[in-house]
Amino acid sequence: MADDHVGWSAAERAEIANHVTNRSWTYIDRSDVPTDRSIVRLIWVYKRKRSGSLKARLCVQGCAQVHGVDYDQTFCATLCPTSLRALASLAATCGLQMRRWDFVA
Repeated sequence: MADDHVGWSAAERAEIANHVTNRSWTYIDRSDVPTDRSIVRLIWVYKRKRSGSLKARLCVQGCAQVHGVDYDQTFCATLCPTSLRALASLAATCGLQMRRWDFVA
């Protein structure tokens, strides 16, 4: 536990790398921000998984956002029930055991 800072730093780097890969944002200079707009604050949310692995998420403080100004759409990846049934059927057919999943963007 004393060396967790190394694990948390690695988790943060992985999260930043995911955002860069997915082109989630564009870097801009503060001077380029229009006067009628504000810069949205970010916070880190940390979680220790049951497996012991460390997860870091970079989140926007939603209370500071205005719909139509700071964002126009949201996205949350979910599994469609028919896809879950297909996976369960495939697992049963192949004699596989289903466990938890953690999909990384």
